[in-house]
Amino acid sequence: MDQLMLAAALLLAWMVAIGTYLEQRWPDWHWYLTGYPRTALRVMVTWRKVAQLNDLTVSHKPNRRLLGGLVVKGQPLHLKVPRCSFPRPTPNGLSVRVRLHAGQTPALFLGAAEALVHAWRVHAVRIVSPERGVVLITATVRDPLGHPERPTGEVSASLLSAVVGALETGGAWVMDFRRVPHWLIVGATRSGKSTLIARLITELAPQPVALVGIDCKGGMELGLFEQRFSALATCRSEAVAVLGALVVDMQDRMRTCRAAGARSIWELPEKERPVPVVVVVDEMAELYLTNGSKEQRAEAEQCSTYLLRLAQLGAALGMHLVVAGQRVGSDLGPGVTALRAQLSGRVCHRVNDPGTAEMTLGDLNKDAVAVAQSIGEAEQGVAVTTGDTGGWMRGRSHLTTPAEAQVTAAENAGLAFRLAGVARALEELDRGEGA
Repeated sequence: MDQLMLAAALLLAWMVAIGTYLEQRWPDWHWYLTGYPRTALRVMVTWRKVAQLNDLTVSHKPNRRLLGGLVVKGQPLHLKVPRCSFPRPTPNGLSVRVRLHAGQTPALFLGAAEALVHAWRVHAVRIVSPERGVVLITATVRDPLGHPERPTGEVSASLLSAVVGALETGGAWVMDFRRVPHWLIVGATRSGKSTLIARLITELAPQPVALVGIDCKGGMELGLFEQRFSALATCRSEAVAVLGALVVDMQDRMRTCRAAGARSIWELPEKERPVPVVVVVDEMAELYLTNGSKEQRAEAEQCSTYLLRLAQLGAALGMHLVVAGQRVGSDLGPGVTALRAQLSGRVCHRVNDPGTAEMTLGDLNKDAVAVAQSIGEAEQGVAVTTGDTGGWMRGRSHLTTPAEAQVTAAENAGLAFRLAGVARALEELDRGEGA
């Protein structure tokens, strides 16, 4: 008996050691071999009870009966629990498909999400309805945003594609300008907005792409990448010159495509294809807000018009916008709402007012607005993002330090393509101010 107990103790110690080694070296395998079977069993065992306690069931018969001339209402004893599929493993949890009964809506399951988290002992539960009559419940067992530098799965490196962090699914957070040509990024101070922009530029810097920065705060944020930028506007008058030159360049690209019978620059031969341009605007409010003077109002209107034209026509011509700000609202100017409608990619960090979250995500998904407003001050870098799938997801950007940004800019300074029209416009502006 003593020998048997000793063998059992040694086996248990060996299993614990192997489990710890797997968790550190191959966390996905550790989850599939040890965590998933326990969690899946817990889901199947608790499903009926959780459904009954959270009003996710329906009765076999109506809960109103006619007794004589009296309508009697009562809670039926025979309940039907919605049928759920066997839990399917994912790299960071599991998913369950539930078939709704007639009369049920996904809102009932959204209200029961917190109960499912505790019953299944998981980190979080997300509920969506991928098709009519079906609810998909996705549970994550650990916070995938805790280590955004370790996303699961492989991501193919392609032109105008940037891996900026990790999604709550555990996969990579990719901003692909070929799929989603323009992006709006909002966030309060210290919410992670600047970190995301720095990571995006760091990813694009080694690619054959012209980067143009507009930072009307004197270049304090984007100045770190000045060596890599083809142009950097640090005030509104410079922004007007740069954006105006880009609009002229865009018209030249139109004529080139029309002459070649192409609908976009990507249909042109590679040798004739103009270099793609990504324009990064940091703090859009600085372009729109004025002191009321006629000159400043004229500059703001020009900026608004140029940005809107680039957003409307630039996607097929290799011109892309990334517009960022602490807040976005119609009070900034009449052109803000029109510009927002053209920026199909959205990223919303923690914001200080509900209106900004609504303006950023409200026209895409109401649930995303509520999730964005729940982001706390401690969750720096966490944001709600949309993509080419039409849905929304929580993500967290990689941390890119100022030192890393400067090193990246210096290493890729040779790729700072010269945009002749932009350079000429800035030179003319300097001569005009000098005169």
